[in-house]
Parts: sequence; C-alpha cells; structure tokens
Amino acid sequence: MSKSNLHRLISPKSIAVVGNRGANFAIRESLKLGYSHQIWAVHPYLESLEGIKCFKDIKDLPEVPDATFIAVNAESAIEVVSDLKSMGGGGAVLYASGFGEVGAEGLMRNQQLVKAASGMPLIGPNCYGFINSLDGIALWPDVHGCEPVSEGVAIITQSGNIGLNMTMQSSGLPIAYMFTLGNQTNTNIADIIHAMLDDSRVNAIGLHIEGISDIKSFDIAAKRALMMKIPIITIKSGKTKASAKIALSHTSSLTGSDELYNALFERLGIARVETVPEFLETLKLINVLGVIEHGGVASMSCSGGEAGMMADLIDGLEINFPSLSSSHKAKVKQTLNDYVEVDNPLDYHTFIWGDRKRTSECFSAMMSGQFAATMLLLDWPKSKESEQKDWDATLFALSDALSGTSEKAIVLASMADCMPKRIIEECLSLGIAPMVGLDVCLKALNHSYKIGRAFSSNSSPDLEVLRNSSEHKSKQQLTEYQGKQLLKKYGVTIPMGCLVENVTEAIKAAEEISFPVTLKVSGAKLAHKTELNGVRLNIQNVKTLKEACDDLFKISPELLIEKMIESPICELIIGMDYDPTFGKHIIVGGGGIYVELLQDSSVLMLPVSREDIRQALSNLKVFKLLEGYRGGMKGDIEAVIDSVMSVIELIRTNAVEELDINPLLVLKGSDGVVAADTLIKLYSE
Repeated sequence: MSKSNLHRLISPKSIAVVGNRGANFAIRESLKLGYSHQIWAVHPYLESLEGIKCFKDIKDLPEVPDATFIAVNAESAIEVVSDLKSMGGGGAVLYASGFGEVGAEGLMRNQQLVKAASGMPLIGPNCYGFINSLDGIALWPDVHGCEPVSEGVAIITQSGNIGLNMTMQSSGLPIAYMFTLGNQTNTNIADIIHAMLDDSRVNAIGLHIEGISDIKSFDIAAKRALMMKIPIITIKSGKTKASAKIALSHTSSLTGSDELYNALFERLGIARVETVPEFLETLKLINVLGVIEHGGVASMSCSGGEAGMMADLIDGLEINFPSLSSSHKAKVKQTLNDYVEVDNPLDYHTFIWGDRKRTSECFSAMMSGQFAATMLLLDWPKSKESEQKDWDATLFALSDALSGTSEKAIVLASMADCMPKRIIEECLSLGIAPMVGLDVCLKALNHSYKIGRAFSSNSSPDLEVLRNSSEHKSKQQLTEYQGKQLLKKYGVTIPMGCLVENVTEAIKAAEEISFPVTLKVSGAKLAHKTELNGVRLNIQNVKTLKEACDDLFKISPELLIEKMIESPICELIIGMDYDPTFGKHIIVGGGGIYVELLQDSSVLMLPVSREDIRQALSNLKVFKLLEGYRGGMKGDIEAVIDSVMSVIELIRTNAVEELDINPLLVLKGSDGVVAADTLIKLYSE
C-alpha cells in the first residue's frame, strides 16, 4: 500500500464518486464541509448527481482523481478499482459489502480486489468511509455531525454505525478525522495511525477496535505515537465469547484474547476505556488539557454531598485527592468563613455564591497547591439564560483565577442536561475542559495520568510474535520426566529424581535421594495424575513407599520418584499459551490450588526484560507471600525471574504447543525455586 497515495486519498485535490445511493451523500456532505476542489460524478445512466454532470465510465474522466468513493455492488467495485489503478488513481473508499465478511465467495472476491488494487490504498470494503473535517472532505454515504475544525482528534473505527453515532456528539470534542475501516482489505488501523501522526493538526487518536489482524504493524504504529507523545485512547469490543463471535462475522476480524489486548495496550501506553461516553470525554479532556504530569488532583464544589461523592468515586484509581498542608488550608480559609471546613475535595459553601471576585480569590487560593488538574463541579439549571448569571459568574471566577497561571482546570457537570452548549463553547474559548459525568471525568483524568507516565518512560522493544512453522503437524506430549529434563536443559531447577519400574528400584532411589520423597505415575497419556489418584506426597519411610508402589504400579508400569520439597514460601505457575493474533506468550500466576481458586495471573508479551517480569509478579495477589507476608520469610524472586527467562528461551528454540509448570515452588531467601510438576506438548515435523 502506497503511503504517498494514502495521503493523496485522505486529503484529495480531486474527488470522483461512482454510483448513486451513497455517492450522492459523498458529494452533498463534502460540499457542506466546504470542499472547494474538483468533484466528478460517474454513473452509466444518470445525467447528473447532486447537480453535477455524470460521466458514463470512470475512464471517461478528464483527469485522474486523487480519491474515489465507490458505491456500486461488489463485482462492479472490483472493476472500478482495476480501472482506477491502471489510470494512476490515488485510492478509493469501497462502500459495498459482499467481501471477506460473507464467507468463501466473499473471500475470493477479496483476493480479486487486492489484486485489482495492486498497492493502491483502499478503505473498506463494507465501510462508511471517512470524514476529513480539516480539509472539508466527506467520502461518506450518509448524514453526519462533523463540522469544520482547524485541529482536533482522529477517530478510527471498524464500524460504520458507531463512527456515524460518534460524529453526532455535541460535547465539545473537535473531530478532525473520522475513519470507518470495515474489512481493512489493504489499509489497516496501523496505516491510518501513521497517516494521522503525519498530520500535526491531530492532537490525539481514538480507536474503536473489534480485532487487529496485523499485530506487529499495530505495535510499530502505536510505538511511534508513544515516541511522538500523541495519546491513543481505545475502546475494545470482543471481551466476551458472544461479542467475539459477532466481530468475526461482522468484519472478518480475528479477535484475540482480551487479556492479551490489555497487556498490549499497557505496553504501548494506550488508555483502554469501557464505554462510549468515557471514550469521548477522555479524548476531549486530553485534546483541551493534554496529559497531566502527576496524579494529585483537586475538586471544588459548593455541596458537601458532591465533595463526598467525588471522594468515593476516586477510590481504586491511580490519581488521588492529596491532603492540603496547614498553610494551604489557612490560605483557602482566609477567602471563606469560619463555617467552612477546608479540605480536598473542597466544599466552599454558598455564601460567596454570585460574587465573582470573592469566588475567584477562593479558587485561586485552592489552586495554588500545584495540582495536576482542578475540577469545579457546576451544574447549570434548566432555565432562561438570563436566570443563569450566578452560574456564569462562577465559571468566569474560575477563568479569573487561572489568568496568568499554567494551571489545568475543568468545569464538571454531573449530567449532560446541566451543561448548556453555550457553556461548552465558552469553556473551550477559555482553555477550560467542559466535562460531563463525575465518574467519567475522574476516569478520564486517570487515563490522562497513565498516558503521561508512559510518555516519560522508556519505550518497550518491538513486539516479538513467535509462531510455529506451518510444517509442524504432529504433536508429542512429553511425560513429566521428559518435560523436566527439557526444563533442566534450559536452566530451570527440578527435583532430584528418576524413573523406576519396580519396588526394589524405588527403594534404592529413595535411599539415594533421601526421604521424604514423592511418587507419581508416569506416561504421556497420564498428564492429569491427580484426577487418577496417581500421586503420593511426603513419603517418609520404606513401608509407606512400598504401599504407594503397590497402588501406583496398578495404574502405570513406570513411576517417577523425586525428592519432596518442603515448606515453600509460595506456589506459582509459569505457562506458555498461544493466540492466533499474538502468537506465543507467557503467563505467570498463583500456582497449585490457587490457579482456579484465585484466577490470579499476569500476561507477558515477548520480548520481556527482568523488570517486566518483576512488574508482572508484583501485580499478583500472591506477591504478598513472595515479599514476606506478615513478617514471614521472603521468597527467592530473582530465581523466579530466572525461571521465566529460561522458559522464554526454551519456547524460542523449540516448537512448543503448550507448556505449564505448576507448581513452581518458591523457596525462602536465595534458596531458589523448583519445578515440582510440568506439562509440555511439542510439535514435530
């Protein structure tokens, strides 16, 4: 896909529209946005479209179009794309469906389409196209709510209807670009991110993602945004199996594990939000104020109830309401009366209500605490504008307090009904962020803080996507003994032990190992030994060993005898899993019985550093045990990290389908770790 042609498509100096229904809107909406360059219409039968004379065929145009909106059926669309390519066209938007989202026949059409385009950028098919509000272009088959802007945010979605709905927002978010990509035949999310990063008028990027087909190209594009300090906010669907199935049938996207997407977004400094209001409000906050530099924020309201609610809502977030120093409290107190208890959040009461000068003095004193951002809670009444003067005075008091400072301020309404459009516009003109929803605003600030923190940290290395060769067809499940020998080869400590085929061998081995020992059935088909009652632990003497042998030799002709590891600090699991989108990845978590009980795990995407592993471990509930819970002995965390690094080297150099060390017994101090059990499946040629 040509990068220069993509820019030509996005900011065209000439447009052609092919078809009728949908194509008429592309003409109408572009003109409404102020597009002043050449527009041609193509239709085999119509004389004109939206007042523009129609050419019968795309090849009849007097010049080659930079951008073409194609609103014809799938088969005809392929022909038009082929003609455009041969003419030297810049690129096209394909409104038509009937491609990769409809099964085998559609996939065949998709291949024909890619061949016809031969590198010419296509947006779609099965999409609404795009709107460029900066340059007045709407290659779009419907009405929309975008307005001309000089700068703003870019939103990229795979859903036409979601994109359409987002353009209708009236919350003060300037949408510079709206892209709906549909099937992403040869132009994907990463390509559009790069194009947006090339436009200095874009302040932030919002992504609605159903799935990412090329995770490496996305990683590169998002890392570029991180290095350029352009925030990315995403709302990702496909968290549940039901929504993942819908995404697959809707856009032929490959929806990967939700936990992996979380890990990817964390790695790339991308803020993941849960709802559309949180998505739009976070984009707006960052567009107006940029990212915040630290987590200490302030709240001001004339209601104790609102102050208490804000204190509750911030709980669980990384931002906080720092307490005021005694001198700061005294400074604020001087602007109020003796009835006011000064704190953060601040309830400044109503006795200064309507007095712009005194209110400004109060706000100025409060904001002198070097907060990352300060929120003023203010809900306008549903009344005539002439009856809203006291609320307006409070807003202007905040503006007065901001004058000559670099403080970041927010006017926060509890609901959209309480934030008039004129106030939104006034706030934006004053450099104040107009926000709606107490909880949404706090979450947006939290996202802003985390993005800012990512901006100041070192960038992670390029994502490593490990896949097994397509030549690997047959599978081999190793016995526990074989698996442990493979782990040992790569530096993971295993218990002293051996295989035995009779009681005599077992007794001899136990004497060499020294009691206590463990005894287990052995065999590639006996992976779930506990369910078979095929494990005996803490065998203390020969008598008990003989009894265990009598039982277990009835299940398996071969047994594994090992040294019993006593009194571990903690049990962990180290596993490798595979995802079609992300490839191989590592999972660390609470092991043993805690695996299913606590569901306590962290995902590591490759490559990883020792610090990455340490951070993943620190996120676990069982990490408190490793640190020495309630004065207990600490576990050997460095040995755990060594083991994870060893497992990563093992999977890099072997065709591993599945790997599971459970439990990894963590010993005290610097005594190391021991892989007490393992399950490994390999592919073979």
